[in-house]
Amino acid sequence: MGVSQLIFLWTIAFPIIVLLYYFFRKKYKEQEVSSTLFWEQVMQETRVSPYLKHLQRNALFYLQMLALLLFVLALMNPYLKTKEIGGEQVIWIVDTSATMLAGKEQSTFEKHLEEMRSLVKEIGGRPLTIITTGSDPKAIIRQETNVQQIEKAIDGLAVTYEEQHLTKAIEMANAFIGDLPTTIYLFTDAVSRSDLPIESEHVKWIVKGADRDLKNVAITRLAATSINGETIALLQLKNETEENQTVQLSITNKDGDELLEKTITLQPKAELANTFEALPNIDVLVATIQVKDDYEADNSMMTIVGSNPYEIAVGQDMHKLVQIGFQSVGLDVKSVPEHQLESLRGAIVVTNQTELLKRNEPIVLIGRDDEIESEVSGKIEVIQDELFAFSSLEDVYVSAVYPPFDDFDTIAKVGDKPFIQRSPKGDIVVLADIQSTDWPLYPSFPLFLWSVQNELMEGKTSLGIFTPNEQRAVSLLPGDWSIYNADGVYISSFEQSRDFQAPSKPGLYVVQSEHEERPFIVQLPQKERTIEEGTSFELGNVVSGQEDITNQSIAKWIVLLILFLIVVEWEVQRRRGFAN
Repeated sequence: MGVSQLIFLWTIAFPIIVLLYYFFRKKYKEQEVSSTLFWEQVMQETRVSPYLKHLQRNALFYLQMLALLLFVLALMNPYLKTKEIGGEQVIWIVDTSATMLAGKEQSTFEKHLEEMRSLVKEIGGRPLTIITTGSDPKAIIRQETNVQQIEKAIDGLAVTYEEQHLTKAIEMANAFIGDLPTTIYLFTDAVSRSDLPIESEHVKWIVKGADRDLKNVAITRLAATSINGETIALLQLKNETEENQTVQLSITNKDGDELLEKTITLQPKAELANTFEALPNIDVLVATIQVKDDYEADNSMMTIVGSNPYEIAVGQDMHKLVQIGFQSVGLDVKSVPEHQLESLRGAIVVTNQTELLKRNEPIVLIGRDDEIESEVSGKIEVIQDELFAFSSLEDVYVSAVYPPFDDFDTIAKVGDKPFIQRSPKGDIVVLADIQSTDWPLYPSFPLFLWSVQNELMEGKTSLGIFTPNEQRAVSLLPGDWSIYNADGVYISSFEQSRDFQAPSKPGLYVVQSEHEERPFIVQLPQKERTIEEGTSFELGNVVSGQEDITNQSIAKWIVLLILFLIVVEWEVQRRRGFAN
């Protein structure tokens, strides 16, 4: 604490004058007493509480002296020294991933929100930028100095359940730094020092992490498939604590009807996989565990029965561009000798061997090995089908096609001849060799392959499984589509399949139009099903490592106290009587 106007110290003379006047004033009061009986009573009261009587007689004096001293102090403008965030600007990177919900009495995210609100007063007028994490980091406010706008932005922050993608948020923050000395606050749960860039000498990192002793037991995987009218489920649990954990497992359908209940004991730092057979044939399976841990978001998981992804097996005789087309859309692809394709299980087989269409496993037939192709001319015409929801074939050139299958549905033609067909059991047939078309040169080729994979994997009954806020094209016809949660509450709408974006909160949802309805699931990313030990530290310096110290005046509070004392003086004077 200090004073900035020491020159006004001379005003101390005023309270000194009042004090001297008090010493030289008349100190007794003439009072006539009609009887000595009351005199003895008055003297007894004075002897019992002399200090109280003295204070009562001199209350006005003490109030006036205190008001004068405070007035002198206010003139000298006292201040308190407070630390402020260093640098010319401040950036906050706020982790909004699901693991921020972990915590004991309060979540890490709530704790960080309280820290943000307390830090607002330390910004000291510096511009503040707030960036949230995710696959698409967002700048909530940019170079903001208005305290009300900053507090409003803080109140609007929420967990999005997305994967952290911290690197992307840091890259966005770097775009705001430039050459300005900057303090960056990272509000997260855990981060390594090596993950932070330290190339700049005028950037200081302050990491606010989670608590160190959080406990977690999680469902890490859940898969289910239907065989012979029964459901088989595979469940994997993980114990991240140092102690044995006993969990109560419950498996239900989407309506909450219990199908199975079991008590499982997990060893410390161990994973355990369980297979459950002979479950009823249902569409959606939900697994939930009851356990005493500090992170509830990963204690439940749901899956669409039969929606486990297939591996893509491409015959070695197929053109290399077919394999590249599948790989370009992020699908797992392996090249398999042609004689081994028939024995494969649990994979989508891509081949030109017509004989394999008899398999129960899904098939993509490109070309035919039992017929001879013939030349063809003309433009490709497609019917309105989900496979072509976002892949246009208007400019594709096809020089030759094979004869069609008589009992297959034709969904695309070249001139008047079939080009793409669908079998009664859902297999997709392209009646041309890749060498006979320039289709692989167009973006529509890998998108078509992705649509085929998506259709064969998930069928017509569901849209699939998504991560929170995931944006990707889906196999839906253009139209007015709306997303609703399991309780029928409206979430959002879209028209084009490429505009689909999954909701942020995990759960079961439905996308529906006027004529169709398709369920889908939003599920926590795998990385958000484990938590790490919290870390908090500081890294780097701003302005040679010096923290900014500001002087916060308290004169206004002293003035308010003086006004209060004046009111008290007036009340004391009123009770004693103004004539006295």
